[in-house]
Amino acid sequence: MPALYSDILLDHFRHPRNYGSLDAPDISNEQFNPLCGDRIRLELKLEHSRVSEARFKGDGCAISTAAASLLTQLVLGKDLDELTNIPDTHLISALESNIQPARLQCALLPLQALREGLRDFKLKSQ
Repeated sequence: MPALYSDILLDHFRHPRNYGSLDAPDISNEQFNPLCGDRIRLELKLEHSRVSEARFKGDGCAISTAAASLLTQLVLGKDLDELTNIPDTHLISALESNIQPARLQCALLPLQALREGLRDFKLKSQ
């Protein structure tokens, strides 16, 4: 059974990758978890329908911050079709932690921002 907070989760929480904002992102979405107060904004720049840059900002617990940091690394270089098919389990397993059911919403908040941002981007592009 994975540890409650793995070394990967703790490292991404203590040293978040891609933290900050992008100038004129192509995709941007902010999600808020009213149950715990976590807030994550995910921003992506695209080049030829692939993610060339990814950033996040927000205030959240160790799980949501680490998940956002890890997600920004996972999406780099991916095309739009690949982004829409990232399963919840992929992000959860990448954290290598024993995420309890009550904390799943924390871990999936950045993925929710990605999905909503993609939906908004596709609606604007039609």
